[in-house]
Amino acid sequence: MNTLRLLVPRIISRRASTLSHNNNATSQIEAPVVSDKLIKTLELEVRGNEPAVIKSFCKFAVTAGNHFGLETKSWSLKKPVHERYTVLKSVHIYKKHRVQYETRTYYAFLQYHKLTGSTADTLLEYVERNLPEGVALKATKVEVQEMPEHLH
Repeated sequence: MNTLRLLVPRIISRRASTLSHNNNATSQIEAPVVSDKLIKTLELEVRGNEPAVIKSFCKFAVTAGNHFGLETKSWSLKKPVHERYTVLKSVHIYKKHRVQYETRTYYAFLQYHKLTGSTADTLLEYVERNLPEGVALKATKVEVQEMPEHLH
Protein backbone atom coordinates (compact mmCIF):
# COMPACT_ATOMS: atom_id res chain seq x y z
CA MET A 1 0.00 0.00 0.00
CA ASN A 2 3.01 2.32 0.50
CA THR A 3 3.72 2.05 -3.23
CA LEU A 4 0.35 3.66 -4.01
CA ARG A 5 1.07 6.57 -1.69
CA LEU A 6 4.45 7.11 -3.30
CA LEU A 7 3.16 6.84 -6.87
CA VAL A 8 0.47 9.52 -6.72
CA PRO A 9 2.58 12.35 -5.18
CA ARG A 10 5.33 11.83 -7.76
CA ILE A 11 2.94 12.37 -10.63
CA ILE A 12 1.44 15.47 -9.00
CA SER A 13 4.87 16.89 -8.18
CA ARG A 14 6.05 16.43 -11.78
CA ARG A 15 3.06 18.36 -13.05
CA ALA A 16 3.60 21.08 -10.47
CA SER A 17 7.26 21.45 -11.45
CA THR A 18 6.45 21.77 -15.16
CA LEU A 19 3.79 24.38 -14.41
CA SER A 20 6.18 26.48 -12.35
CA HIS A 21 8.80 26.20 -15.11
CA ASN A 22 6.31 27.48 -17.72
CA ASN A 23 5.36 30.47 -15.54
CA ASN A 24 9.00 31.63 -15.35
CA ALA A 25 9.36 31.70 -19.13
CA THR A 26 9.89 35.11 -20.72
CA SER A 27 7.34 34.62 -23.50
CA GLN A 28 3.68 35.22 -22.67
CA ILE A 29 2.31 32.34 -24.79
CA GLU A 30 -0.29 30.30 -22.94
CA ALA A 31 -0.80 26.64 -23.75
CA PRO A 32 -4.38 25.62 -24.56
CA VAL A 33 -6.17 23.93 -21.68
CA VAL A 34 -6.99 20.32 -22.52
CA SER A 35 -9.80 18.86 -20.47
CA ASP A 36 -9.38 15.34 -19.16
CA LYS A 37 -11.54 12.50 -20.52
CA LEU A 38 -14.43 11.38 -18.37
CA ILE A 39 -14.84 7.64 -18.00
CA LYS A 40 -18.18 6.28 -16.91
CA THR A 41 -17.01 2.73 -16.19
CA LEU A 42 -13.70 0.91 -16.16
CA GLU A 43 -14.29 -2.85 -16.16
CA LEU A 44 -11.56 -5.38 -15.47
CA GLU A 45 -11.98 -9.04 -16.39
CA VAL A 46 -9.57 -11.30 -14.53
CA ARG A 47 -9.02 -14.94 -15.45
CA GLY A 48 -6.78 -17.59 -14.03
CA ASN A 49 -6.45 -21.22 -13.00
CA GLU A 50 -6.33 -20.76 -9.22
CA PRO A 51 -9.39 -19.32 -7.44
CA ALA A 52 -7.44 -18.28 -4.32
CA VAL A 53 -5.02 -16.14 -6.38
CA ILE A 54 -7.89 -14.46 -8.23
CA LYS A 55 -9.77 -13.78 -4.99
CA SER A 56 -6.66 -12.24 -3.42
CA PHE A 57 -5.98 -10.08 -6.49
CA CYS A 58 -9.59 -8.85 -6.57
CA LYS A 59 -9.32 -7.85 -2.92
CA PHE A 60 -6.13 -5.93 -3.74
CA ALA A 61 -7.71 -4.19 -6.76
CA VAL A 62 -10.82 -3.17 -4.78
CA THR A 63 -8.60 -1.78 -2.00
CA ALA A 64 -6.55 0.16 -4.57
CA GLY A 65 -9.76 1.63 -6.02
CA ASN A 66 -10.94 2.61 -2.54
CA HIS A 67 -7.62 4.41 -1.90
CA PHE A 68 -8.26 6.40 -5.08
CA GLY A 69 -11.73 7.25 -3.74
CA LEU A 70 -13.65 5.35 -6.43
CA GLU A 71 -16.89 3.39 -6.35
CA THR A 72 -15.96 -0.25 -6.89
CA LYS A 73 -17.89 -3.45 -7.49
CA SER A 74 -16.51 -6.95 -7.62
CA TRP A 75 -18.10 -10.30 -8.48
CA SER A 76 -17.06 -13.67 -9.83
CA LEU A 77 -18.63 -16.60 -11.62
CA LYS A 78 -19.58 -19.42 -9.27
CA LYS A 79 -18.45 -22.23 -11.56
CA PRO A 80 -15.27 -22.37 -13.62
CA VAL A 81 -15.24 -22.97 -17.36
CA HIS A 82 -13.99 -26.52 -18.04
CA GLU A 83 -12.09 -27.44 -21.19
CA ARG A 84 -11.44 -31.15 -21.66
CA TYR A 85 -9.12 -32.66 -24.25
CA THR A 86 -9.17 -36.39 -24.97
CA VAL A 87 -6.03 -37.73 -26.62
CA LEU A 88 -4.61 -41.16 -27.41
CA LYS A 89 -1.86 -42.27 -24.99
CA SER A 90 0.40 -42.94 -27.93
CA VAL A 91 0.16 -42.42 -31.65
CA HIS A 92 0.75 -46.13 -32.32
CA ILE A 93 -1.65 -47.54 -29.74
CA TYR A 94 -5.21 -48.84 -29.89
CA LYS A 95 -8.09 -46.36 -29.67
CA LYS A 96 -9.27 -47.77 -26.34
CA HIS A 97 -6.25 -46.35 -24.46
CA ARG A 98 -6.86 -42.65 -24.02
CA VAL A 99 -5.91 -39.85 -21.65
CA GLN A 100 -8.09 -36.90 -20.74
CA TYR A 101 -6.63 -33.47 -19.89
CA GLU A 102 -8.68 -30.74 -18.26
CA THR A 103 -8.18 -27.03 -17.62
CA ARG A 104 -10.39 -24.97 -15.36
CA THR A 105 -10.57 -21.23 -15.91
CA TYR A 106 -11.94 -19.07 -13.12
CA TYR A 107 -13.31 -15.59 -13.86
CA ALA A 108 -13.72 -12.47 -11.74
CA PHE A 109 -14.96 -9.00 -12.71
CA LEU A 110 -14.25 -5.58 -11.20
CA GLN A 111 -15.91 -2.27 -12.05
CA TYR A 112 -14.79 1.25 -11.18
CA HIS A 113 -17.37 4.00 -11.71
CA LYS A 114 -17.09 7.74 -12.47
CA LEU A 115 -13.40 8.47 -12.93
CA THR A 116 -11.19 10.67 -15.09
CA GLY A 117 -8.85 9.50 -17.83
CA SER A 118 -5.67 10.25 -15.89
CA THR A 119 -6.99 8.46 -12.79
CA ALA A 120 -7.95 5.45 -14.93
CA ASP A 121 -4.51 5.31 -16.54
CA THR A 122 -2.75 5.57 -13.16
CA LEU A 123 -5.00 2.91 -11.61
CA LEU A 124 -4.57 0.56 -14.58
CA GLU A 125 -0.80 0.92 -14.52
CA TYR A 126 -0.70 0.24 -10.77
CA VAL A 127 -2.98 -2.80 -11.05
CA GLU A 128 -1.10 -4.22 -14.07
CA ARG A 129 2.27 -3.93 -12.31
CA ASN A 130 0.96 -5.95 -9.37
CA LEU A 131 -0.74 -8.62 -11.50
CA PRO A 132 0.26 -12.08 -10.21
CA GLU A 133 1.78 -14.75 -12.38
CA GLY A 134 -0.69 -16.90 -14.31
CA VAL A 135 -3.49 -14.31 -14.23
CA ALA A 136 -4.81 -12.58 -17.35
CA LEU A 137 -6.33 -9.09 -17.26
CA LYS A 138 -8.66 -7.50 -19.81
CA ALA A 139 -9.64 -3.83 -19.32
CA THR A 140 -12.63 -2.12 -20.95
CA LYS A 141 -13.27 1.63 -20.69
CA VAL A 142 -16.64 3.29 -21.31
CA GLU A 143 -16.02 6.96 -22.05
CA VAL A 144 -18.53 9.81 -21.67
CA GLN A 145 -18.67 12.06 -24.75
CA GLU A 146 -20.68 15.09 -25.80
CA MET A 147 -23.65 14.70 -28.12
CA PRO A 148 -22.73 15.69 -31.69
CA GLU A 149 -24.25 18.96 -32.94
CA HIS A 150 -26.37 17.29 -35.63
CA LEU A 151 -28.17 15.15 -33.01
CA HIS A 152 -29.25 18.02 -30.72
